[in-house]
Amino acid sequence: MDELRQLPIPLLVWYRENARTLPWRSDPTPYHVWISEIMLQQTRVAAVLDYYRRFLEAAPGVADLAALSENRLMKLWQGLGYYSRAGNLQKAAKQIMADHGGIFPNTYEDIRALAGVGDYTAGAVSSIAFGLPVPAVDGNVLRVCARITGDSGDIAAPAAKKRAAAVLADIIPLDAPGDFNQALMELGATVCLPNGAPLCEKCPASGFCRAFQEGRTGELPVKSARKARRVEERTVYLFFHRDGVALRRRPGRGLLAGLWEYPNELSDGTDWPETWGLTPPVLERAGTGRHIFTHIEWRMTALAGDLDSPRLPEGWVWAGREDLRDAYAVPSAFQSFAQLVAGRLGHF
Repeated sequence: MDELRQLPIPLLVWYRENARTLPWRSDPTPYHVWISEIMLQQTRVAAVLDYYRRFLEAAPGVADLAALSENRLMKLWQGLGYYSRAGNLQKAAKQIMADHGGIFPNTYEDIRALAGVGDYTAGAVSSIAFGLPVPAVDGNVLRVCARITGDSGDIAAPAAKKRAAAVLADIIPLDAPGDFNQALMELGATVCLPNGAPLCEKCPASGFCRAFQEGRTGELPVKSARKARRVEERTVYLFFHRDGVALRRRPGRGLLAGLWEYPNELSDGTDWPETWGLTPPVLERAGTGRHIFTHIEWRMTALAGDLDSPRLPEGWVWAGREDLRDAYAVPSAFQSFAQLVAGRLGHF
């Protein structure tokens, strides 16, 4: 990986001329950097900007985040996906309150010990907020490293991350570790692209990048294929009564943990309304939807109907349009049915 040793100076020059202006870069306090890095996991920058602003308005500091109600926290996160990130943020905030007196920890080890924080996030916060010379190796960085060095190893393998982290730790500039890590991320996000042809003519590393010099940018990086997603056929029940739609809360662990949803189950022939003790006079087919999670694909058919009685199973609630707008976080997995529900309740 000798090619990487040529990288720091041209990369930093390029970054200082081309870096996007982002709110967490303009005010890189530990709390702000941490929130942004957690939000940016599996999510594009453009999608995060409004969420980041709203989140900081509601929880401007660690103590505020620790004190948020679960409903409020999930409502702030609604639509970002990977909801366990939000739960871990609050767990970590409570750790900071309990173990660090409400002051964000300033060592890599203590940051790494927070709930939901892995090697990459700990390295990013340590370097950007505290100036510690610790690498932050994510998928963008692995792609950049693989192309510059011509490494045809599988970047999904743990060994690839260890190799990259070891070299980067040796070359990271002691006077600008945060800029260096952000520059690598920026290069991967805007120039050394994951999908489509990389913009090599704009890259500060093109003069020593082996993939570019050898015409192999389309071959690298090598990444093992994911396992095929499991497909689940599900029936979604949209029960209405007067000005409300029935919601139930998902379990506190697992997929979409703790969020509110329209009742749904596997389409296995079970008469679920009867199982729940509900007797809608008529259930009509109301549309279909599809949602892809990391390892599961839901293919959904919605059945809608009115209930004569307001009685619901224990733990379920009736939600009106204001409740759906302000109180209950319904994940985007059910977005296909939002218009139908809105039409029944009035737009929210």
